[in-house]
Amino acid sequence: MHRTYSMRQSRAPTASQLQNPPPPQSSTKSGRLFGKGGLGHALRRQAAGQFGPDLAKKLSQLVKMEKNVMRSMELVGRERMEVAQQLSIWGEACDDDVSDVTDKLGVLLYEIGELEDQYVDRYDQYRVTIKSIRNIEASVQPSRDRKQKITDQIAQLKYKEPNSPKIVVLEQELVRAEAESLVAEAQLSNITREKLKAAYTYQFDALREHCEKLAIIAGYGKHLLELVDDTPVTPGETRAAYDGYEASKAIIQDCEDALTNWVTANAAVSSKLSVRARTLSQRRRNNVHRNAEGHDLSGQDQPLNDRESGLWVPASAHKGEEYEDEEEEEEEEVGASSLQDSTINGEQRGRQETIVA
Repeated sequence: MHRTYSMRQSRAPTASQLQNPPPPQSSTKSGRLFGKGGLGHALRRQAAGQFGPDLAKKLSQLVKMEKNVMRSMELVGRERMEVAQQLSIWGEACDDDVSDVTDKLGVLLYEIGELEDQYVDRYDQYRVTIKSIRNIEASVQPSRDRKQKITDQIAQLKYKEPNSPKIVVLEQELVRAEAESLVAEAQLSNITREKLKAAYTYQFDALREHCEKLAIIAGYGKHLLELVDDTPVTPGETRAAYDGYEASKAIIQDCEDALTNWVTANAAVSSKLSVRARTLSQRRRNNVHRNAEGHDLSGQDQPLNDRESGLWVPASAHKGEEYEDEEEEEEEEVGASSLQDSTINGEQRGRQETIVA
């Protein structure tokens, strides 16, 4: 794919895969009639890129694909709830321990389905924000088209009628169109960066919360499995009576409390950068901050230090009449002395004033 790569392609097995080798490929990934995706999804994705301004076509297709993703997640959430109910129905006819544990597992799986539904709502915030970028792109396209149209008209007139008076009028219109286009392009650049960061902040925050809560449910689900007695029995031997009802209820209550009290500050997983990545990222942030502040010219005119400032004395503080006489004589002779210029090879090199001793 163009400018896209998979983090799992052509790489050595991860530590988790070495510890727990991955299973074979799922049987549901092959043998489909319409390929990997649904027919409706493919039609919506292809139709999104066929209409609208050229500048917004690619993002329109992305927005439509994200809508397909949301519909798929909604379907996953609903089917997850149905699976949870079916698990509880199946375990009802089993032994006491299996019946109680499957019932409680159904509660946890149903909660996962509800979390999927909540994640879809949070995911829609990301999609709507990306959609606003598409709307800005669509609004910028007319200014680009107008500037290109005027440019083509000028080129055509210069080729056919070089002396046509319309060329001057069109060039003036081109100047105005370029000014409007510059404003629109600047707005597009600013809004694109702002909305891009906001959109994926929504998505990653929602994804982090969703995954953390799924990990919480998975942990308490494994605690429930510990209540099942899987000790082999011989034919005719009966198992001990199940006494884990209160324990399973307590586990479900603890899981509910953990989900209710979860906040981002309590996240168990943290993304730590390497020293190199952290240094490069900090350098980039410093450059952005420096460019945002602009150039500081206040340091060019340095203040006088104490020693230099002490050497300066105002004219009124000078004592003596000779200084005042010289100043008066200079004012009287300024008309004559200022007109005496030095010439070298007939060229004027500046003004040379006579100094009265």
